[in-house]
Amino acid sequence: MSFNKWEENVRKVIPYTPGEQPKERNIIKLNTNENPYPPAPSVRKVIDDFDISAMRLYPDTDSEILVNALAERYNVRPYNIFVGVGSDDVISMAFMTFFNSDKPILFPDVTYSFYDVWADVHRIPYRICPLDDDFRINPKDYKTENGGIIFPNPNAPTGVLESVDMIEDIVKSNPDSVVMIDEAYIDFGGKSCVSLTEKYENLLVIQTFSKSRSMAGMRIGFAIGNEKLIKYMNDVKFSVNSYTMNTVTQICGAETVKDEKYFSETTGRIISTRERTKERLKKLGFVFPDSMSNFIFASHKEKNAGYIFEELKKRKIFVRYWNKPRINNYMRITIGNDEEMDELFKALEEILHE
Repeated sequence: MSFNKWEENVRKVIPYTPGEQPKERNIIKLNTNENPYPPAPSVRKVIDDFDISAMRLYPDTDSEILVNALAERYNVRPYNIFVGVGSDDVISMAFMTFFNSDKPILFPDVTYSFYDVWADVHRIPYRICPLDDDFRINPKDYKTENGGIIFPNPNAPTGVLESVDMIEDIVKSNPDSVVMIDEAYIDFGGKSCVSLTEKYENLLVIQTFSKSRSMAGMRIGFAIGNEKLIKYMNDVKFSVNSYTMNTVTQICGAETVKDEKYFSETTGRIISTRERTKERLKKLGFVFPDSMSNFIFASHKEKNAGYIFEELKKRKIFVRYWNKPRINNYMRITIGNDEEMDELFKALEEILHE
């Protein structure tokens, strides 16, 4: 393919590849870590009662109704919270705001595959730190000169949860750079690092409504951190786009935060199904790290993961597979409802006994 002169100035990157979003009906979708249960009932009421004439007005740039609800829920001040259009938007904004030195940022080799994409987009140097053979972080890798640190906890796609003490050790060892902990899956059994943000001004904790709060389609993410960090992020945000989150989303987000009972019930059901799934997969000959997320990163002792992935797809069951070093014999299985998981087990039994 020939290039025109103007293309010399194009910012060229290899984009992030999201999980497949099949258009066909009657499939079992276990490939993008969505919640199998609907959002809190109050979300429906907000949509039904919303005054559509309000759509002619710009949304609140400060997202005050949502920020206040989050501040109360997480026992912080509103000025400690930044909201964005999904945690991807929040993390990208944080990369742009904090990762601006000539030193490389650090993140694991097996992790959320958007990190290197953002680094390339924003022209940020980076260095990957290999996880050990059990897919765990070695804290020593992050006690070196750097321009910033980010990793998920629990990690994706492995589901491995690291301790708050270990993370605090990393934060404490890096007072000259910003450390970001991506807690997209923390509500499925882990302990959050939010409490550490009161102690360390260089720590930013990021969460999302897409997983535990069943609102992937509305795109809500947020970060909690020191007042100074949040102000710097808002300064950048308001220099790019002040009106990032629409009015309906702000109100729905605030309402779902208030319904703690429903939140606990649905996350509890997913955790219960996850533990049952672990036992079934073990009996079928799968091995996997102990997941504390809403997915399991599984490898079979005899059958290749790529083969199982394709066979499941033929049966209209979608899981996630990456043909990448270290993980090309693993597939990530989202935890669906009990009926969906039973169909998965039935299909796996057929495939493994062929």
